[in-house]
Amino acid sequence: MATSSTMSSLKTFLFHGASAALLALALAGCSTTAKDKMTTGSIPTVSKPVDEMNSADLSQATLTLGKAYNANPKDRDSGINYANVLRMSGRNDQALAVMQQVAIAHPNDNGVLAAYGKAQAAAGQLNEALATIDRAQTPDRPDWRLVSAEGAILDQLGRSAEARGKYRDALVLQPNEPSILSNLGMSYVLTGDLKTAETYLRSAVSQPAADSRVRQNLALVVGLQGRFPEAEQIARQELTPQQANANVAYLRSMLAQQNSWQKLAAGDSGKKAVN
Repeated sequence: MATSSTMSSLKTFLFHGASAALLALALAGCSTTAKDKMTTGSIPTVSKPVDEMNSADLSQATLTLGKAYNANPKDRDSGINYANVLRMSGRNDQALAVMQQVAIAHPNDNGVLAAYGKAQAAAGQLNEALATIDRAQTPDRPDWRLVSAEGAILDQLGRSAEARGKYRDALVLQPNEPSILSNLGMSYVLTGDLKTAETYLRSAVSQPAADSRVRQNLALVVGLQGRFPEAEQIARQELTPQQANANVAYLRSMLAQQNSWQKLAAGDSGKKAVN
């Protein structure tokens, strides 16, 4: 079985991310996993989606959006986008404080509640995040992104069976969505079932809408099974050399932790892959 330190590292990789280059899931989007795109309107324009920014981009966006937020802390879009870049920069407590103020100003806005729930989860307030996201959901028109986000939070709480139920519910709403399939695969990583995880992740990367983050999750799972040359090849796809090198370095550091892939592979023996 994997050690608690190994599983803690995996959870960090899945839900919070090691760096802007590696990209998180988390709670997108969690996914886990859906992209946090910058919205436009009365707020400053930025050059790219927040989840595609490098550290320099994030620093500039944080400065720009911080000024807009300070000028009007009650502005919905300024607050949400400022909180997004703060989370991507690892400033989770500050992101939560921003979203608390925005939620006070917009208590019935489902988009605000969803962003508030993400900020709560990133700051470790998992049960509170579940309650907030539940409030943001509309039962007659359920949002698959929120259902998948609930799954990501449940995974962090160690409630894997419930989490996978949420991911499957999300797939009913959005069939073959790669971010959901990726979250489902990484859920199996967290319980050491690497073969099943790889099956879901390969299904995820085969979808036309799959992005780099899904491929990095597959690279991790392949590497954890000891196939590092294959993992490195996957990790370098469709990235700049700088991003690829950062991803590969992180994979190497994770796989070096107490021979983590060997421990997980041992815990994986005898488990069947999903058909």
